[in-house]
Amino acid sequence: MSHQKLIVAVTGATGTIFGVRLLELLQGSEVETHLVLSKWAKRTLTYETQYTMEQVQAMATEVYPLHDQGAAISSGSFVTSGMVIIPCSMRTLSAIAQGAGDNLIHRAADVVLKERRKLVLVARESPLNQIHLGNMLKLAQMGTVILPPVPAFYNHPRDIDDIVNHIAGRVLDQFEIHLDVVNRWSGMVSSVQ
Repeated sequence: MSHQKLIVAVTGATGTIFGVRLLELLQGSEVETHLVLSKWAKRTLTYETQYTMEQVQAMATEVYPLHDQGAAISSGSFVTSGMVIIPCSMRTLSAIAQGAGDNLIHRAADVVLKERRKLVLVARESPLNQIHLGNMLKLAQMGTVILPPVPAFYNHPRDIDDIVNHIAGRVLDQFEIHLDVVNRWSGMVSSVQ
């Protein structure tokens, strides 16, 4: 794995553990992580997990305040492999689709799109309405990967940790970062003769 820079944003949708796990998996790797957390991500993190903000921030290579529009990741001249928003709230997805630059998460995503780098949104909402679907389609047509955290069961997960690892691993696959946390499909064994 070559040295990479990856922007990681965590928003307030349920599922902050996916962002935490992604950061955990990348610790000690050759991937530099550049982290931004929304105001609601901080609230959701403490509600859903045992992790503190300090613990999560310590997992990243660099951490940026949400309203720091002068941060390195707000410029296309700061070269990265792309950005993942994990989880991605519908508010954030909508802001990106409409080109709003209210905060550093929106601005960094806009930069990734304009520079034609990879943007992966781990969209977390259910059920989806027409506005959600329209915004997702608009972003997908621009090359954004919409990756809802849908669990796989062919790998026979034993617990929630297995499901979280699998989803975080599949997200990393999008950036050609392949870690040994995903039980990969190897074909179906047929019992029919």
